[in-house]
Amino acid sequence: MLVVVSDTHAREESKLQGRTAEAVREAELVIHAGDFYREPVLDAFGSAAASLRAVYGNNDDAAIRDRVPEVRTVEYAGVRFAVTHRHRSGDTGLVMLGRGRDADAVICGHSHRPRFDDSGGLPILNPGSHAQPRGNRPAHAELIASEDGSGLDGRLVTPDGEVFETFRIAGGGEE
Repeated sequence: MLVVVSDTHAREESKLQGRTAEAVREAELVIHAGDFYREPVLDAFGSAAASLRAVYGNNDDAAIRDRVPEVRTVEYAGVRFAVTHRHRSGDTGLVMLGRGRDADAVICGHSHRPRFDDSGGLPILNPGSHAQPRGNRPAHAELIASEDGSGLDGRLVTPDGEVFETFRIAGGGEE
């Protein structure tokens, strides 16, 4: 399983609770889309996750920026993701970033609003914030390889374990 989290905004701990904590511990890979806030939070995620790939966000301190990139490409189960915290040109910029990295989808954070949108030419996944939802539903994303191996089946989940949206991301990209 791939788990995606973002926007923790904490000083010393991961603020993982309930299903989000379980999912991070169970996952083969965890992607954090930025805004840990302080370096001990990055370390806490590194300890909780079997494998962590992260980017920094606009609120991350210099110590985090020294350790993780602003943008990265991550592959999981045949699906290639472009990962960033935000793009100043909104969804259009995110899609352009993804296409520039030959990605099948883009993962971002920043808004604290969980959403999956595949209406713009390249799917965009924002897991929201598990720890500081700012008026939105607290959430993370869980993705597993589809049974036929053609992509990932995903869901947005609250720390209480409520699944409130399901989606699919096709793999394979342009070859």
